[in-house]
Amino acid sequence: MCAEALAPSERHKFTHNGRVIYEWDQTLTEVNIYVPVPAGVRAKDLAIDIQSTHLKIGIKGNPPYLDIDFAGKIKASESYWTLEDGSANLQLSKAEKGEPWIAALAGHHVDPLKQQAEQQRLMLERFQQEHPGFDFSGAQFSGQAPNPRTFMGGMSEQ
Repeated sequence: MCAEALAPSERHKFTHNGRVIYEWDQTLTEVNIYVPVPAGVRAKDLAIDIQSTHLKIGIKGNPPYLDIDFAGKIKASESYWTLEDGSANLQLSKAEKGEPWIAALAGHHVDPLKQQAEQQRLMLERFQQEHPGFDFSGAQFSGQAPNPRTFMGGMSEQ
């Protein structure tokens, strides 16, 4: 129950001209990107190429809809995508466990207040993983939260 309370509660949205291009969220170990696809598009119609630092996504036979670097490095061999409810859902395994991403894709940064709230949530998620018998869901920081990946000697890879 405690771990679920520290899961991402909202997705960050990247919009252009009032249209949602993609949404994303993150945990200590992964970044999830949700890209809406046109009605009627099936998984076999999509061309999605996930590399350790770059993403291409589009419909086969057309130029890519997104052709852009990630904001951080991922483990491409441990990342995958699915098509669900009209959305291409990418689950990307972070190369550095616990590293807070300020954006999913390069140049699309979240505002500083949301970045800080995200870092605090990730730090509490780390505390919850390290101390499963305690409930950190109501905990708060009085100031800036440390980087969950490097705090007190870093995270274990478990």
